[in-house]
Formats: sequence, structure tokens, C-alpha cells
Amino acid sequence: MNRPLRHIAVFCGILTLALLLRATWVQFAQNDELSNDKQNRRVQIEAFSHPRGDIIVGGKPITGSKDTAGSDFKYKRVFKEGPMYAPVTGYFSQAQGGTFLEGVHNGILSGNDDRLFIKRTLDMLTGKKQQGGDVVTTIDPEAQKAAYQGLVNLDAKGAVVALDPRSGKVLALASTPSYDPSAFAGISQEEGRVFERLARRKDKPLSNRALRETYPPGSTFKILTAAAALEHGVVTDIDKPTGARTPYKLPLSSTRIGNDVPAATCDKVSMKTGMQWSCNNVFLDIALKVGKDRMRETAEKFGFNDEQFIPVRTVASSYPEKLDKPQTALTGMGQGSLTSTPLQMAMVTAGLANDGKVMKPYLVEELRGPDLSAVEKGEPHELDRAVSEKTAKTVQEMMENTVENGTANKARIDGVKVGGKTGTAQHGANVDDERPYAWFVSYAKTPGGDDGESPVAVAVFVDPSHMNIARSEIAGGKLGAPIAKAVMEAVLER
Repeated sequence: MNRPLRHIAVFCGILTLALLLRATWVQFAQNDELSNDKQNRRVQIEAFSHPRGDIIVGGKPITGSKDTAGSDFKYKRVFKEGPMYAPVTGYFSQAQGGTFLEGVHNGILSGNDDRLFIKRTLDMLTGKKQQGGDVVTTIDPEAQKAAYQGLVNLDAKGAVVALDPRSGKVLALASTPSYDPSAFAGISQEEGRVFERLARRKDKPLSNRALRETYPPGSTFKILTAAAALEHGVVTDIDKPTGARTPYKLPLSSTRIGNDVPAATCDKVSMKTGMQWSCNNVFLDIALKVGKDRMRETAEKFGFNDEQFIPVRTVASSYPEKLDKPQTALTGMGQGSLTSTPLQMAMVTAGLANDGKVMKPYLVEELRGPDLSAVEKGEPHELDRAVSEKTAKTVQEMMENTVENGTANKARIDGVKVGGKTGTAQHGANVDDERPYAWFVSYAKTPGGDDGESPVAVAVFVDPSHMNIARSEIAGGKLGAPIAKAVMEAVLER
């Protein structure tokens, strides 16, 4: 071979080697990056080439897959009772992607999860179409219906969370206003416009108020203030007068805070009476005596200042670290810079109902393969021992008295021991111009005695800003208690 030909042969060999190295790099090193690239249409086509598995509630699927004609994407997602279950399922759209359980467990639902590799390989060898697995939720369908319908009947923005205090199972998760995920599950221009309209709405129907938004919890936080006071020995006798005057003058301030009941009802009263009539002065004074560090320590044991993964991510509720004395006092009544999700207040209530033990909330009972075999099972996990059993039972005594003889009486259930607490939370730069939020938290014990287990704890949040209701009618006992009662009854009847 002459010299010029040898040079050409070597050069071609180098080019061939470079091509092989590049192909190998793309195929192996960049495989995941390219597979997950939003611009990779082949991946999108594959994702919608077969029916997905289902999300299951009460033994029945609340999702499905619909054959679509005239598109590269053969199937699109459909949702049964979509608006009611949207805070649980999220959406799965050909154009918008997936959220909540549809997004978190996309691998199981699509059949691409590594734990389904053997099944997927066998299907490929036998020529069967790929199948997705199912996500079995902990949701109680009747409790979910009671929660959602209660909010819809009020025509309010709001959220409801119900937990099983013994295990942490999420029994209901509702948020309003809601949306139908089926309405934009495809890729058509009209479906794109539907999503855009939802995203622009001022009442934010796409927002999950139960998990992803925080609000001042108002007087529902007084149950945690009471727990902190008992746990740290600031209050040793719940029937002993506290000496807290009303109206209460904030320290280092000329501001005085009153109550919604006559002054004589709350002046210098005990913590039990203060809980019964939601006396601000009592809990402002108690929080100040407990102090910001011990208040924050107790709040964090109930879950504050941490994100939760149920497995859907929830935002962290906040008990701030740097507070002066007036700000510390205000947290005692759930105001100031304190914020909470409805899930967090459900966790506080559930922890107290569970004798001081806070269980990690979880939404998924089981992940299962296309052959119905269990891939993963949800199990109860203790998040923290927030307070002692003695402290928790003492707070239960006060909450149950508040239902029987105080402001939470609309949550009474015949033959059932119920504990509850109302809440009204001021918010905004000028609280006089904003309609307050209404809260209600409660739990119910199994019939048959005062010391029965509690199978359900509920937190109800109502934002009445768009409701046709007088400001004087905005109260947790009036708006939230009937919803909480309906949810508790649904669980107890089961």
C-alpha cells in the first residue's frame, strides 16, 4: 500500500473509532438524560402507547385510560370524580406532565419501575403489551366524599385532612375549588387552553390547599400551646385560675387583645375554661411563660419546620426561631408569624388523640404489579413522641369538654366521645380589611368508653373570602365543625 492510501486508511479508522466511541457514550452514559429529556418525543410516544395502571380508592379504580384516535399518543388519562380526588391523584397530561400520586408513582403506573423489570422482560419475550401497576391508597371514599361535599356546599376555598391517629393513614384529602384532571389530559389546543385558564384563575383551583399552602392556624393552635405548658410544667393544674387578665396587654406593647365572649367569661380563668371558651388572654399568657424555645421544641415534635412526604411532598409549617416576647405570646393563640398547613394541624390533633405519639402520615397502602403482586406496602412509622401520655390525655379532657360544654359543640356525635377546638385566624397586612379564616380540628373515639382508641382526627380550613356570608358568621364552630362531624361519622360508620 502506498503512503497516501495508508494515511487515508488510518484517518478513516480514527473516524470509525470516534464514531463507535460517541455511539457508546450516547447509548450508555447519556441514556438517562436523553430518555428523560422533555423534547424526546419518542419517550413521550412510548409513555402513552399503552394503558396506565390505576389509582385505587376503597377497592375501586378512580382513574382509567382512554383510546385516542388520530394521535401519536394512543392513550390518555381519564379520572372518575376528578375534582373530588384531584388533591390525591394530581393530573397526568400529555402536554403538562404529572403531579402528586400520578407523578410520584409514575414508574409503577406506567410499568417502567425497576421493580417491574422481570414482568416487563417476560411481556417483551412473549409479545404482550407493557402493563402498568396500581397504586392502592389509604383514602376512605365516604370520608373523602363528606370532606369534599362539605366544602362545596359552603362554596368556599378550603381544605380538609383526616388521619387515622393510630397509624398515620390519610383517610381524606380535599381541597376546593378543585378541577377535573380529565379536562386537559390530552394534547389538543383546547385542552391546553383549559389548563391555561385554570392556571390564571385567582381562586387557584390547581393549588393543593391541604398540603401546599400555609395559613395562620388561629385558636386551633391552642391545643398545642396547652400541651407545651403541661409538658414543661408551666401549668400543673388545668382547673387552677391562671391570673391572665382580659383584655390582655402584649408585653413591650400598648396593644390589648380581647375575646369574642364577655370579659367575665375569660378574666383570670383556668386553662380548661380558657380552652372551653377559646380565651385568647389565657393562651397568650401561657405561651409567654413557656417561652419561644420550648414552644418551638414542642411544635417541632408535632412536625413543624419539616417537610413531610406522604409520599407527595408537603410544604413545611413554620414556628419561627427568632421571636420577641410579643410575637411569642401571639403564637399561643395561633397568630403572629406562625403558619400551618391543614395537614399539620391534623397531625397535631392526631398526635394528641393518639396519647402523644405522632405517626408519620401516609397516603399509599400498597404498590402492586400488573399481576396484583405486592411491590411495596405502606406501614405505620412513629414520627415522634411529641408529649407524654399524661399530657395528651389532659389535653383530650379539655378538648372533649370544649365539645360537650363549649364553642365546639356542633361536632357532638351521639354516643361517641369527641374532642374538638375551634379557630378563627386573622391575616393580611390590615386584618380589619380581610375576612378571617375559619378552622376546626377534632377527633372521635370508638364508642364504648372514654378511653377508647381514636380512629379519626380531622382538620378543616375554610377561607370565606368569596362566600356570601356576614363577617360575624365566620367562625370555625359554624363553618368547620359540621364538616368535621360528617367526616368523623363516615369513618365511624365504616
